Amino acid sequence: MSTYLYRLARWCFRRRRRVLSAWLLAVVVVVVLSVLGHGTENNNITIPGTESQQVADLLEAKIPAFSGAQTQVVFASNGQQKVTSATYAAGIQQAVKQMEKVPQVAEVKDPILTKSVSPDGQVALATVLWNTPAAAVNDSSLSDLQTAAAPAQQAGLQVQYGGAVYPGWNPAVTETPEVIGIVIALVILLITFGAVTAAVLPIVSALIGVVITVTGISALAAVTDIATVSTTVAIMLGLSTGIDYGVFILSRHRSQLLAGRPMEESVATAVGTAGSAVVFAGATVIVALAGLSVVGIPFLRTMGLVAAAAVAISALIALTLLPALLGFAGDKVTHFAGPRRSTREQTGRAGHAERIARRSATDPSTSAGATWGRFVSRFRFPVLLAGIGVTLVIAIPALSINLGLPSAVSQPTSSTARQAYDLITDHFGPGYNGPLLVTANPVANAGEVAGITARLSKVPGVISAKPAAFQNGTAVIQVIPATGPNDSATTALVNQIRGERTQLSGSSSVDLLVGGATASNIDVSNKLTGALPVFLLVVVGLAFILLTFAFRTILVPVTSIIGFLLSIAAALGATVAVFQWGWGASLFGAAKSPVTLSYLPTILVAIIFGLSSDYEVFVVSRIKEEFTKNGHARRAVERGTGVSVRVVSAAALIMFTIFCAFTTLPLSAVKPIAVSFAVGVLIDAFVVRLTLIPATMAIVRAKLWYHPQWFSKYVPDPDIEGAQLEKRLA
Repeated sequence: MSTYLYRLARWCFRRRRRVLSAWLLAVVVVVVLSVLGHGTENNNITIPGTESQQVADLLEAKIPAFSGAQTQVVFASNGQQKVTSATYAAGIQQAVKQMEKVPQVAEVKDPILTKSVSPDGQVALATVLWNTPAAAVNDSSLSDLQTAAAPAQQAGLQVQYGGAVYPGWNPAVTETPEVIGIVIALVILLITFGAVTAAVLPIVSALIGVVITVTGISALAAVTDIATVSTTVAIMLGLSTGIDYGVFILSRHRSQLLAGRPMEESVATAVGTAGSAVVFAGATVIVALAGLSVVGIPFLRTMGLVAAAAVAISALIALTLLPALLGFAGDKVTHFAGPRRSTREQTGRAGHAERIARRSATDPSTSAGATWGRFVSRFRFPVLLAGIGVTLVIAIPALSINLGLPSAVSQPTSSTARQAYDLITDHFGPGYNGPLLVTANPVANAGEVAGITARLSKVPGVISAKPAAFQNGTAVIQVIPATGPNDSATTALVNQIRGERTQLSGSSSVDLLVGGATASNIDVSNKLTGALPVFLLVVVGLAFILLTFAFRTILVPVTSIIGFLLSIAAALGATVAVFQWGWGASLFGAAKSPVTLSYLPTILVAIIFGLSSDYEVFVVSRIKEEFTKNGHARRAVERGTGVSVRVVSAAALIMFTIFCAFTTLPLSAVKPIAVSFAVGVLIDAFVVRLTLIPATMAIVRAKLWYHPQWFSKYVPDPDIEGAQLEKRLA
């Protein structure tokens, strides 16, 4: 492989104008397709095979008014008089009449007429039924809904909005995180390389990849559903891996230039060696992300595939466009403070930095990273135990993880959805925030519906049950639980109704189904929990095969997988502590939540396993390269770790800051994802890959590289460390 990559890079270097033109043309083509397609992301999530999805499909066919999104409008008095007083009631009814005229509104349930008033008389609850799913409700319609509520506000009532869709429920996503991440990445690369050109090149190449990814997703969104969070994850990974892959190759190229290797040969050799690590690391990430397809949830499959495409584009750019850009840059990538200076001028700070870099390039044992490599190798047993201990302590909160889809209670207290949630909880009860929709089909008459309703109302844990609609032989009964949507007792209630559906329906010919937003969240969590072990086995199995092929030994993949599990546990532990326990949640503009995002463990497994393999491949390939040269296992660990520390540290810090930057987005689902990614990358790079793995390798020594003779005979050597390439060049 290293030889093929060497030839590819040399071809790109020599024909750099063609390569650059081809990539710029690709950008133009994708941008044009995006503009012509007018595609936009949406959050229209369907979960095939679940009972809640059956309910949604049944309502769409039989009672269309109930198949769309719903908004809860909360009217609260000032506490001095009841909402049923003449002034307040008139304001509410006038507001309801105006809401009925809002575009896309199918029906509005007047709380005065339906007597949806809290027992203390202080709050009234209106329900707005939309004629379209939440993802298709226009922002203008939501704005008109707020305007329509003016009569109630003028009467002195507080008006708040909740439910599946409400004003501000899908805030606009800005480019602020990308800008923050790029600025911090530039600072880190300037400190790492000390050269402006060297710092800018990985960012420029990564940005080209992100532009292609984002506009490509926009073009695809015209023909398929792509959730906003999928685009955000793709941008996070595309930007971070794009910079990291560029840094891996550029770092090798600079060290070779400083050691005196000719420009063209240095670029080609850097891609042939570090590029091999990029190929295997990228392949592992892509396999892990594509593995989300086995979960059986369409939006997760789409998320995995678009993120995998982003990583593939990043790797391809690093292997083709970056060599071309390095050809344009020439030896400027080694300039530490502008143009070359005379020998006398080099006595300054820049010249001192350059001399240190040159000495490190020719003798890695003089670098600060080598000091860390020697420390880890010498104190391998204490370092191993301390690293595992620290990781396990951080992972402790993961033992109390409670998976689910966050409700409005997870939002900041300043949001209208949170205020509506709190008003409903305080005056009606927590169950009114997550009513269940029970459908009965087919039913013959209203008397049969009344019987089913009466039986449902007697189920333990049910506050009330009342018919909501009866049409085309299908009845909808609204069931109010005694507990909130994220409470385990509500889950138990849903399971009980489903388990006793025959008795509750009163006839084996009537199909009783439980749906609604709360039941849908429960179904998603159950499906994800059941699919996670299978997904984990698939991803780990495929990655094990890839890493075994890359390093031609079984012990390296085994240690990599164990390290990955430690990183996952620590990332989940930190996320639970922040968002479920509330430790520092306000720092990220979030609120304490009773649950952790149900699909977080699944995508965290995919992302962190892939990214951890990046650092595993880069660090271990350098150690194997040293071992191939000198045959001394401990010295190889010291030198290989030493030359990896600076680059891996820079790459990990860049990923960490990019992920943290995305916590500034006003999307409640993105914040825990970004935090878990950030913690996972930080722990995996610094604790696992630069500490625990080298310490383990120093303990096992040469036995680590053992493989049976048949393996050498039948399995081709990908030459990931570039040893065969170096022999050919010599």
